[in-house]
Amino acid sequence: MSVADSLSAMLFVPGNKPDRFVKALASGADRVCIDLEDSVPQAEKANARAAALAAIGQGDKRPILRINAVRTRAGLEDLLALDDAPTLPDLLLVPMVQSAAEIAIITSVLGARTPALVPLIETVSGLRAAHDIAAAPAVAAMMFGGGDLAAELGVELAWEPLRTARGTFVMACAGAGIAAIDVPFITLNDPDGLATETRAAKALGFTGKAAIHPEQISTIRAVFQPTADEIVEAEEALQAFSAAGGAAVQFKGRMLELPIVRRYQRILAMRSINNA
Repeated sequence: MSVADSLSAMLFVPGNKPDRFVKALASGADRVCIDLEDSVPQAEKANARAAALAAIGQGDKRPILRINAVRTRAGLEDLLALDDAPTLPDLLLVPMVQSAAEIAIITSVLGARTPALVPLIETVSGLRAAHDIAAAPAVAAMMFGGGDLAAELGVELAWEPLRTARGTFVMACAGAGIAAIDVPFITLNDPDGLATETRAAKALGFTGKAAIHPEQISTIRAVFQPTADEIVEAEEALQAFSAAGGAAVQFKGRMLELPIVRRYQRILAMRSINNA
């Protein structure tokens, strides 16, 4: 199972706050993303980088890393520090990606040690190039970066103004066969709003949603975790398809063919992740 499949609920924690790393790891998140970008002031980036790499070197596979954009000095320094580091994270988030050439820079520097990459699509230019970025070597998932995109479009960071952009993003991910991670819900103390947006993201085709507070994790996991009825139906569907020798077969009044089977397989894969 790909490491990107374990991203249904990912929690961000600032890299310059190492005292929060342990709390974040205890939150129940699938992965904890130590952030070196937006949450870290320029003057603290070097210390944050060192703290993040030290945490990743402890052997726990859950911490992952978001570096700075590779088109910035800080991003290039992050990349060189990773090249020197004895231990790399399983997943590396790359912000503000606008072309597949940026992915090529990372793979050129890190070579065979390149972790699975998760580009963040946060601009109109990045959205235009999303299909090429998603298909680039080492890319295992992509994340929708709604904050910067909303600012560029001059709209509110909300569901309706970004619905079209989200749809374009999901299609790029689906075309490349990779996971699609939605932007965090930025309103705290609004579990109903979080649940509503997370359900909408799942319905649109997103496979996970990032979080900015530990209290958001349980809601996100509950939405993306298959229900008992969904699991039973998926198991029955796969049994029927197998009994038919992999040929199209009628199942509960509908035709069961390979594309539908893949959806059921995904449901059972999500059950395995959540029970791990």
